[in-house]
Amino acid sequence: MAEEEPLLPDAPPPAPPPAERWRDGAAFWLLGLCNNLPYVVMLSAARDLLQPPTARPGQPPGSNGSAFDCNPQSTGAVLLADILPTLLIKLAAPFVIHLLPYNSRVVAAALCAWGSFGLVAAAAGSALSLGGVVLASAASGLGEVTFLGLASQYPRLGVACWSSGTGAAGLGGALGYGALLQAGLSLPHAVLPGLLLPHITLLSYFFLLGPPPCPTALPHGGGLTAGERWQVAKAALPQAAPLAVVYFAEYFINQGLLELLYFPDAALTHNEQYRWYQLIYQGGVFLARSSVRCLRCRRVGLLALLQVLNAALLLAAVPGRFLPGFGAACALVLGEGLVGGGAYGSGFSNVAEQAAPWGRALAVAVAALGDTVGVALAGGAAVGIHRLFCGA
Repeated sequence: MAEEEPLLPDAPPPAPPPAERWRDGAAFWLLGLCNNLPYVVMLSAARDLLQPPTARPGQPPGSNGSAFDCNPQSTGAVLLADILPTLLIKLAAPFVIHLLPYNSRVVAAALCAWGSFGLVAAAAGSALSLGGVVLASAASGLGEVTFLGLASQYPRLGVACWSSGTGAAGLGGALGYGALLQAGLSLPHAVLPGLLLPHITLLSYFFLLGPPPCPTALPHGGGLTAGERWQVAKAALPQAAPLAVVYFAEYFINQGLLELLYFPDAALTHNEQYRWYQLIYQGGVFLARSSVRCLRCRRVGLLALLQVLNAALLLAAVPGRFLPGFGAACALVLGEGLVGGGAYGSGFSNVAEQAAPWGRALAVAVAALGDTVGVALAGGAAVGIHRLFCGA
């Protein structure tokens, strides 16, 4: 294809039989669920992972005595450990990911996920537990560039079911982790069920998912030229840029502000409030990502603006303390999740629809890089805001 030709999708292929559609949809839903659960559980456990083993007499565990009941470390540190490996994978993906067979990538992602839960369970309460977070990030990043690129080859089905599965991972991870702690399990035992996830991933990919119905032949029978790769990347930028803004604002809230948004008069402890914020946020994400087939936003920039306004309001609320209570904070967090989930589902659906079949995998890899850059920048900002309000 000449560089001046627009990136228009080819004519849609014939729809597969209903039984195949059901199997493929279920496979992508399960793959999205299992891929994102390790990432979500590590973020939900952020305050618990950073909890120091002892506290001064009369002081709640993890508190430094400040008005914000701060941990010694920001939960942004967990976010950075949970996103930087993903960022490195996504930076390299547009250039090298096509050289690795799908089967090898899937097995590598499953092994990283298995190692992440095993290491956190074995090293909970020590610095080594952050190594488990790093492995969870590698599993999530490798899985996303693999499965999201593959999902783009299943028109009207793959991306939507993957998006819903990742939303369910957010809700299920936050809810499941919190429920196990409430049931009396310690952090090491609460993450052990995650060891089952890699097995579900492998079964879904190798035995449930059928071959892609969408043709992937390249325009001239060979690899993409540098000009064609740039053309594909350029076409994805209008979706990648607002996704980066949405995810910066979103994760600056989640890992920078929510640990500081503490209501001492509420019936819940600080750690319980933080886990409820994560659960409510993930509930909003799940609702929005599961609705992408019927509610899609073509202009993701509008959602980026809404998320920035939400972050600005919560940033002012931390020192200003003008929110009437924990319930009001939860309402804002729910809105944050709805906006973030809608931006994810809409952005990737837009990319998959607009790109030609031979360029979809690369296009979604570029778009996926956008949200990861936003999250990585948010991790650095979260550490900075923690130092500002809590001291060095």
